[in-house]
Order: sequence, then C-alpha cells, then structure tokens
Amino acid sequence: MASEQGTGHRTSLSGVPSYERKVFRLALAGGLPAVVVCIALLIHGHYTGKVQWTLGVLVIATWLIVAAMLRERVVRPLQTLSNLLGALREGDYSIRARGADRDDALGLAFLEANVLGETLRSQRLGAMEASTLLRTVMSEIDVAVYAFDDREQLRLVNRAGARVLDQPEERLLGRTAEQLGLLEPLRGETPRAIDITLPGARGRWEVRRTIFRQDGRPHTLLVLADLSKTLREEELKAWQRLVRVLSHEINNSLAPIKSLAGSLQAILDRQPRPVDADDDLQRGLNVIAGRADGLVRFMSSYARLARLPTPQRSSVDVAAWVRRVAALETRLPVRVEGGPAIAIRADGDQLDQLLINLVRNAVDASLETHGGVKLEWSRRNGMLELRVEDEGRGIESGANLFVPFFTTKPEGSGIGLVLSRQIAEAHGGSITLENRRDAPGCVALVRLPV
Repeated sequence: MASEQGTGHRTSLSGVPSYERKVFRLALAGGLPAVVVCIALLIHGHYTGKVQWTLGVLVIATWLIVAAMLRERVVRPLQTLSNLLGALREGDYSIRARGADRDDALGLAFLEANVLGETLRSQRLGAMEASTLLRTVMSEIDVAVYAFDDREQLRLVNRAGARVLDQPEERLLGRTAEQLGLLEPLRGETPRAIDITLPGARGRWEVRRTIFRQDGRPHTLLVLADLSKTLREEELKAWQRLVRVLSHEINNSLAPIKSLAGSLQAILDRQPRPVDADDDLQRGLNVIAGRADGLVRFMSSYARLARLPTPQRSSVDVAAWVRRVAALETRLPVRVEGGPAIAIRADGDQLDQLLINLVRNAVDASLETHGGVKLEWSRRNGMLELRVEDEGRGIESGANLFVPFFTTKPEGSGIGLVLSRQIAEAHGGSITLENRRDAPGCVALVRLPV
C-alpha cells in the first residue's frame, strides 16, 4: 500500500504549494455564499448576542473544517500517486496503491499506476535473467571477450579474456588497450587472423570487432578466438588422411610386386629351369615395372594436387573460354547453348583445366548411354553460373565425389573433381554436382564471382 503522507509537503497555509492553495481557496469559495447567508440571518434575526456569536463561530468553523477536508481529499490521493511514481523511479516495484477501480477516475489512475509497476517489475526480472544468462555464457565460452570505451579503456572482460592476459579481472578494468597489449587486435581489418603473443597465450588467433553504444558513448567489442588448437586438429586429420591414402595405394602396388618376386625367385631356384622360365621372368618383370610406373604416376598426381599455384588473374571472356574447351573434346560433339557476354578476372589456364575435367566426366557419362553434353551460362547475384549437363546415368552416391583418388572409372585417377573444386575455391567460387530433375543425367554447376 502506498503511503498516505506525501513526503516533503508542508501543511501550513503559508507554505503549501500553489496547487494545494488553489484547491483550498476553491473549497472556501464554494461554501462562502452559504456562510454569508447564515451570518446575515443571524445578524437580522431576533437572536441574543450570545446565540449570534455561538452560531456564527460554529458556521465559520464548519466552513473552514469542510474546506480543509475537501482539500485533503483532493491532495492526499495525488500525494499517494506521487509516492508510487517515486518508488517506481527508485526501482521499488513492490508498492501498490489502494482503491484501484475502473469505474472511478482516480481509481483508474491508481489502476494504471499499478499495472505500470507490474510491467516494470516483469521487465526488470527479464532483464536480470537475461543479464545473468549473458554473464554465464561469457564466463563459460572459451573465447576472449573485451569491451573498450571510446578512450580505449577496458570496461568489460570475461574469464577467458582474463586468462589470456594472465591477470584477474578486477586488475584489468580501466587499463588501456596499449597497456594490455591489445592495441593491434583493436585496430586494423576485421575479421582477420593474426599471430599474438600475450602473457597467458600465444599463437594464431582470429580477431573480430563490432561497435555498440552504452550511455550514448561508442564502445568496441573485441573477440579473440584461438585458432592454434583448431589448426593443429585439422593438421592432424589431414596427416591421417594423407597416410591412409598413401598406405592404401602403396600397399595395393607392393602386394602384387611381393607376390611376383616370390614366384620369380621360385623359378630361379628350380633346377633344372623350365624351358619357358625366361618368358615367365620377362612377364613378371613387366608386371613389376607396370606397378612401379603406376605408383610413380600416383605420387605425381598427389604432388600436383597438393601444389596448386596461386591464380594469376587476368580478364577472361566467358564465351571464348567455354567454346575453346568444348572444341577440345573430340569423342562427342559438345553443344554450347551460350549466355550473356561476361568477362571475369581469373587464371585462364586453371579455368581451362577446371572445365576440361568437368566436360571429360560429362562425356564419359554420356558415352555409356549414347547421350549428349550441353554447356550454358548465366549471371545471377553478381556470380557467373556455368552449367555442364550430361545425359548419362546420373550420380548414384554423392558422398565420395570430392574424395581424392576415389573413382569409379577403370582408368580414372580420382583427382579431376578435387582439382576442379580447388581451382574454383581459389577463385572465390564453388562447384556442385547433382542429378538433373528434368531428365536423366547429371549437372555440374560452377559459380565464379564476376
């Protein structure tokens, strides 16, 4: 219940606020005609002096008392409402006003004030819960978070950020970015990866920044993510994949070589030697030489895949590029549907290799079904979209399409698609393969920035 006594209000007539004085004067003016009539009747009536004075004092006292009561009934609810609003301003949302009633003007004001208090209480509770959640998340995430004001002084740091600087949070707040060694991450491009050496950590870190405002002043939110662990894990996975692929291919070559070597040794040890021993030795040595050559080709292909050079960009006319590559295919006529006139900045030699691989795969698939191959391109959202459509059997499973050295062709190397994707990604683009929806076959979609 709100207090019934207004704080800071004086009750003497000489010191009351102007609004209360006006209310009191209005109450006196409302009863003045009746008091005048009563006094006139007492003066002109046949009453003794004692009765006149007694009744006159009683009328005037009643008049003043009623005016004071009327003033109190008007001012006191306003003081209650003022106390309620003051409590809300101070953040005390537990106080409620009595007499809230929709059918009464003053009660409706009390009702709205109570509803306002309940709304503010709910909002503060939600803000406190959100703030608690934010503090918990910031404390638990393994990412260093710092907030600097417009003078580059630290205003907020989480547990991971304090651990990176190897100091408790309370000793870090208020210090400048230069004192903390965070001046370089606080400036420059974002996002980016840089090498950082700090008291509590060192290595490769990703830097991200954003600007927010608090109390009307700009602040900078700095986020540092340690990439060293992730890079080490990815490097380990890459080495594991490399060892697995190399072991598989080398074992596939060494197993028949070992078997043939044992057979040839048995022929040499046999006495007397068979008549066709020389022929058997020659055939065995040829097989060993073929497997050795295959192993050399495999290692050369792997080295080629791992040493893709940086693109040397120049202006490439898309129509000339597509028609030139299509003309290189002699096993099957490749139909060029065409597209808009577009020129892109790219490495022409690498793009030739990319498209040659895709067209060769499309022709291989279409030859099995006596189908055709079609090339067309368009421009969409600032990207060149080149489509290579075939009329083959389609893709049975896309899980291993871009796995190095995976192939379903008897004479395939398994690096064509992988190399093409690397070339596209080196140019800021991508390659996707999927089955056609309008007809049997597959479509390869190459997207490159214009």
